Amino acid sequence: MKSAEIHQNLPVVEVQNLTVIRGKYQAVESVSFQIFPGSNTAIIGPNGAGKSTLIQAILGLIPYQSGYIEILGRQIKNLGKYWHKIGYIPQKLPFDRSFPLTVAELVSLGWSGRGLMKSREKLIAVEIALAKVGLQNHAKQSIGSLSGGELKRVLLAYCLVQPRQVLILDEVMAGVDPTGEIEFAELLANLHNEKGFSILQVSHDLDMVSRYCDQVICMNRRLLCQGKPSVALDEDNLSEIYGENLTRYFHRCRE
Repeated sequence: MKSAEIHQNLPVVEVQNLTVIRGKYQAVESVSFQIFPGSNTAIIGPNGAGKSTLIQAILGLIPYQSGYIEILGRQIKNLGKYWHKIGYIPQKLPFDRSFPLTVAELVSLGWSGRGLMKSREKLIAVEIALAKVGLQNHAKQSIGSLSGGELKRVLLAYCLVQPRQVLILDEVMAGVDPTGEIEFAELLANLHNEKGFSILQVSHDLDMVSRYCDQVICMNRRLLCQGKPSVALDEDNLSEIYGENLTRYFHRCRE
């Protein structure tokens, strides 16, 4: 398969020969790749390809059987205080919608400052983060009353309430309508350009990947290809990844 040239600087995420077994099933097989500063990298592949398993292993949420993972130049077991430089939005956030938690309270949980002197800074940081995602008027709203798209934007504000170097998103558009998906993708792209953080995201939306990502990792348990969207998403690669019955959908983005 075709491959594209990658940046020649130090990676913010490095995965080498990673293998993850879940039960008796080898979900990820000897996968290696690097993510570089300021990049927006998508992981694509069919259902059951091991994409979410890969993300969870990178974050230390599940064990892996062999291989090597570094984030920000450190093995995940040695990240310590550097974990606060990483933001994560899961595919699903199961919670009791009757739980009495407001939008501002949820976003404030992403703030790592401690002590009375930091309380005012936290309030300001929460206000700024909500403004960045266009939800400054929703601070007192219950999280249980949010739409799927609004909840994902709140989780993005949670990630951005303090500076991050890496955002890891696991199918963040799951459960969001097409309009909300476009709005979130454009919002994320604008913030990415403004803040310069690196993004590693799992996505099924090849149109959005081709529009907004600069690197693509194609996998089906093992790494199939890696490169720029124009290379990784060509018809030959997509046929090998998804089979001959792939149907692509294209969004009409806002002017």
